[in-house]
Amino acid sequence: MKLFPYRVLGKRTAVLFLLWLLFSEAYNLIHMSLGFAASFGVALLNTAPSRSQIFVIRWLRLVGFLPWLFGRIFMSGLHLAYLILHPKMPIAPRMIRYQTMLDNDAAVVLLGNSITLTPGTLTAEVNSNHLLVHAMDEESARDLVTLLMEQKVSGIFEKQEDQP
Repeated sequence: MKLFPYRVLGKRTAVLFLLWLLFSEAYNLIHMSLGFAASFGVALLNTAPSRSQIFVIRWLRLVGFLPWLFGRIFMSGLHLAYLILHPKMPIAPRMIRYQTMLDNDAAVVLLGNSITLTPGTLTAEVNSNHLLVHAMDEESARDLVTLLMEQKVSGIFEKQEDQP
């Protein structure tokens, strides 16, 4: 019998219940019972790994990714402001079908959200490892086309084999 899921379930339930207590400020039996039941339910739904491999987030790389992303958001915002304020509005909108090599759903979601947060691009559709991205011009799609954004996102997730 594997104890791994039960330990994780217990820890997640405890953290969620503590957050419930912190934010609810209702310390009677009914509210605390509902809070514990909700915490347990959310933890139960999110504990079992859905694939044979478990992915671990490299927190230091995530901390390094966020300033890079904020910088890209700022620079793309300036570029988009230039496009909008230019008298000829030199935009060349296009849709890009992009197939990612990421094999983790969380990484694909992070990539799609990072694309959408960057001004001038929008993730219109995500289907498994295929993304449909709208870009205002060639410059707006540069991080996506050069695979820079995908490389940054893939560095955040580490693949570990499921242990029996």
